[in-house]
Formats: sequence, C-alpha cells, structure tokens
Amino acid sequence: MVTATAIADLCIFLLTWNVGTHSPQNQDLNSLLSLNGNTTCPDNQLPDIYVIGFQEVSTTQVLKIFNDDPWVLKIADSLHDHQFVKVDSKQLQGILITMFAQHKHIPHMKEIETEATRTGLGGLWGNKGAVSIRLSLYGTGVAFICSHLAAHDEKLKERIEDYHQIVDNHKYNAQGYRRIFDHDFVFWFGDLNFRLSGDMSAWDVRTDVENERYADLLKLDQLNLLREKGNAFSLLEEQQPNFAPTFKFVEGTNDYNLKRRPAWCDRILHRVQSNIYPGITLSASQLSYQSHMDYTLSDHKPVSATFNYKVEAANRTYTDEELHEMTHGSASSPATPNVSLTFAFVVLAAVSYIQL
Repeated sequence: MVTATAIADLCIFLLTWNVGTHSPQNQDLNSLLSLNGNTTCPDNQLPDIYVIGFQEVSTTQVLKIFNDDPWVLKIADSLHDHQFVKVDSKQLQGILITMFAQHKHIPHMKEIETEATRTGLGGLWGNKGAVSIRLSLYGTGVAFICSHLAAHDEKLKERIEDYHQIVDNHKYNAQGYRRIFDHDFVFWFGDLNFRLSGDMSAWDVRTDVENERYADLLKLDQLNLLREKGNAFSLLEEQQPNFAPTFKFVEGTNDYNLKRRPAWCDRILHRVQSNIYPGITLSASQLSYQSHMDYTLSDHKPVSATFNYKVEAANRTYTDEELHEMTHGSASSPATPNVSLTFAFVVLAAVSYIQL
C-alpha cells in the first residue's frame, strides 16, 4: 500500500491591491490580513506565508533607497506581534511585491531572488510591468509574480503583449528555474486590467452586478476569453470570481464610478506541476478567493486568495536538501543571505497617474 508523507503543508495568503497612490497611514489592515481571528486557512490558523502585491503605490519614497515603502512598513507592523519576518520585497515604480513568513519557515527558504520587467512605453517605463520573488521553498521552485498591465477597455492587445514581454524578459539565476514557468509552483496576481468584451453599457453591467449575475458577465471577461484561446495566461488556472467586479469605485464608497464599466481587473491565478518528480506529489488547493469591500481607499477593491501548498512523498521522507537537489540540481548555488545591499545611481522623473 502506498502511503503519502507530507514534507510540507502550508497555508499561503496572496493579496493584490491597486491603492491609487494613497498612503496606508490611517488603514487598519487586521481584517484584510485575517488577523482578526477569522482566517480561511485550515483550523482557522494564521497563514504560514503572506505574499502581497500593490499597484500604484506612491513613488515619492523611491529615492529613500535604504527604506521600505510605507505599505511594506505598515504590513510589517501589522504582522510583528504574530512572529512574522520579512523575506524580501521588490519595487518597480508603483508596482510592489513583498513577502512575509512565520519565522519557523525561514530555514526552509533558499535561493531567494527578485526580478522586474518594464512594459510601459514599449518597455522603457516602469509604470506598467511586473515584479516577482522566486525561491526554493521546502525544496520546490516557487515564483510569485505581481503585475500591472495596460489599462482601458480597448487595450486588450497591449495587455497580451505585456504578458508575453514579462514571460520573455523575466529571468532568474537558479539552476533549472531560469524562467517563470520553469517553476513547480507559479502564483500570478495583480491589476491585470482585463475588462468586459462587447458593448454593454456601464449601467447595464451594474444592473447585472446588483442581481449577482456574475456568471453571465464572466462569459464576457477578456481574461477568460483569451485563456480559452491560448493567447495569454493559458498555462495558469483561476477559480472563477464569486464576488462583484473590483473596479471602478468612487473612492471612499462602495458605489461604482460609471465613467468606466465595472470589471474584474484584480485577479489571482496559479499553476502547479503536480507530478514531475518520481514519488513526489505537489499541490496547491485553493481555499478562498474574495474581495474586501470594507476597504474603500482607492477605486479598486483588494482581492485575496489562500492556497494549501503541499509537498508529499510516497513511501519515504525527504529532507529539504534531498528534495532541493532533486528539483534544483546538485550544482545549485548557496542560499541567498537574508540581507543584501545594492548601491546604484538612480535618476528619477516625476511620476503621475492618469485617473482611469
């Protein structure tokens, strides 16, 4: 009889939020981060890992090279009393990704890298693009990508081009995991900016939303349609949203701003290569997918998802090192140190965001 032994069994929390250049100063993130005693992880436990992506963070902090963005500091402050430590962050102008983990998991993280790809103005400007964190987690290759793609209904072609530019240009140093889809686990999220196809008016879309006819509207969703055709994101899976479109709201309210048709711009997708190693099964069962309507800071609602990340072995156990050698190869580089400093000369221009 074949028995499965769990090498790793973690709850991973992902969050994406376009904050519209707003400061986190007066935001209470306890509910958003499931710190209020109500989580979607097994046994109502706190997540093991948080990976959070922001779009349109204020760029006024970029010159402070040795300081974290205020949003990262706010998250760190919220998680501090729960024994979480920051793993890494990466920022490209207004696009930001940050990762926190319970302290006990840090020894099981190796080869941590970050990467960024600009797609704005044909790849010259970083107002659109992607940032990522990849690592060896309990011996498996995991990549987290946060992206902000081209805006507006009619820019579908540009969004598809953005996706392919990110896939082509995102490159890492880890042996066997040079590119995004080399990884055993991929989690891709952000303000993907996909809208509804067709010519429904904003008022008609709002009526369908008010009557919770989400399934009908999602048949018109550009992301769903292009994934079916294989144009982009077809290697990834998405649990269909069972919540109202997350854009565009009147700031400070839950009322749609009908200058734009409501749309599911903010998405979370994933991919798992389940059975590529002999005797090893990888899985990432999705436990939740939700928007957070109580947060009215910007014209987007934050969206979160939780996943049960599992690594299981048949009839034997593996150490991290043994599994890492199997997945990354015996010549893999040593673990990335917790802190590294990069000195660079930075030239910045003023950045402003067009109200969408």
